Amino acid sequence: MKNLPLHVKIIIGLVAGVVYAFVSSALGWNAFTINWIDPFGTIFIRLLKFIAVPLVLFSIISGISGLSDISKLGRMGAKTMGFYLLTTVIAVGLGLLLVNTVKPGTHLDDEQRIKNRISYELWAESEGVEMKDRKDFLTNPKYADYVEEVSGQPQDLSEKVAEVKSSAESSKEAPPLQFLVDIVPENLVFAISNNRLMLQVIFFAIFFGISIAMIPREKAQPVIDFINSINDVFLKMVEVVMKAAPYFVFALLAGVIAKMANTPAEVLEIFKGLGSYTLTLFFGLAFMIFVFYPAIVVLFVKKMSYKEFFRRISPAQLMAFSTSSSAATLPVTMECVEDNLGVSRNVSSFVLPIGATVNMDGTSLLQSVAVVFMAQLHMVDLNLGQQLTIVLTATLASIGAAAVPSAGLVMMIIVLQSVGLNPAWIAIIFPVDRILDMCRTVVNVTGDATVATLVAGSENELNPRDLGEH
Repeated sequence: MKNLPLHVKIIIGLVAGVVYAFVSSALGWNAFTINWIDPFGTIFIRLLKFIAVPLVLFSIISGISGLSDISKLGRMGAKTMGFYLLTTVIAVGLGLLLVNTVKPGTHLDDEQRIKNRISYELWAESEGVEMKDRKDFLTNPKYADYVEEVSGQPQDLSEKVAEVKSSAESSKEAPPLQFLVDIVPENLVFAISNNRLMLQVIFFAIFFGISIAMIPREKAQPVIDFINSINDVFLKMVEVVMKAAPYFVFALLAGVIAKMANTPAEVLEIFKGLGSYTLTLFFGLAFMIFVFYPAIVVLFVKKMSYKEFFRRISPAQLMAFSTSSSAATLPVTMECVEDNLGVSRNVSSFVLPIGATVNMDGTSLLQSVAVVFMAQLHMVDLNLGQQLTIVLTATLASIGAAAVPSAGLVMMIIVLQSVGLNPAWIAIIFPVDRILDMCRTVVNVTGDATVATLVAGSENELNPRDLGEH
């Protein structure tokens, strides 16, 4: 066991956590699991998160201050954002292709879908929303009984939906350049203390690093040495935490499943009810992980084989699956990309922190599948213009999605509203969101590693010697 590679140990922890969760729920131990085991999973995420922000800060400053040519930074930035936007558009396009081909929302009983459609029309009428598919079930005598049944039911809007909707409304009402204002920190200490303000930390780190590079080397060297030393300390902290990762992952998975339902049958029932949607999304996410990203890397990095790529980034992927957080996984991703893929620290310290904040390929794919699925569930036909709106809105919204679990739900409300659908529908996918969040975070992190490798290759910052080792 001692000599096993880290990623194998993490897989064992994952499987053991899932098996234990099902056994404990069958034996009625869920309360024990939530009270005495799950807290260790929370501690693990906190450990990674508190390391992530200072690691981002010092690694970016270290990378940029070491650049002899500042113009290289602008070139790297353009390539990074270009690659991230391109992969996001492809992810959204793939999601729309799958959901329109499989049509998971049509697999429900027709009678229930008719009721869903009537409830949508009642909502649209009360909110003054135009129904672009021109259907009208409310005034059709054929559906009079359904209308009477549905209109007598109270419209449920859970507290969580209301909270997420409120967040989305504030995002929509912000001025067009608010995102630029939000990048500049008002208070550096506050920005560092808040994981949601990672872009502000990145802005400061880039500005600070450029300033160091612009002053004479003899004056800058003591600062550079100090920052490099602190950076090495945080990297060592990651190494220490990762030694206990298999045990933490066990606790994390056991807690997640224990919170979903009280018995194994209930867990399976949740997935059965949303089965076609879940499978469609799984397929799309799996395509991105196992086909799209490795194909790009193998195509552009000559010495990297398909199998080798996964072997080298698997610890980061498994960590992403366990934590559901790009930010929490960031220290591990940086370690894998630098030590295993041969990407220089100059590139990884710049590309990966930005990716953890703005690259949300998995989230964007989920939004495109979920929005069309919910429309199909309510017999709403989305035209080509509306689906193109989904591509545009999901791509832009992904840039603003915070790198923390379930933040994509806020962006999904914006996408739903952009095509005239009821934002309360996000409650439909709540039951499976946590598990799917784990899968789409793997996509996000794999995308970050892929883009870092491509940028490094284009800047001659990919070390072929490293790729030939192991």
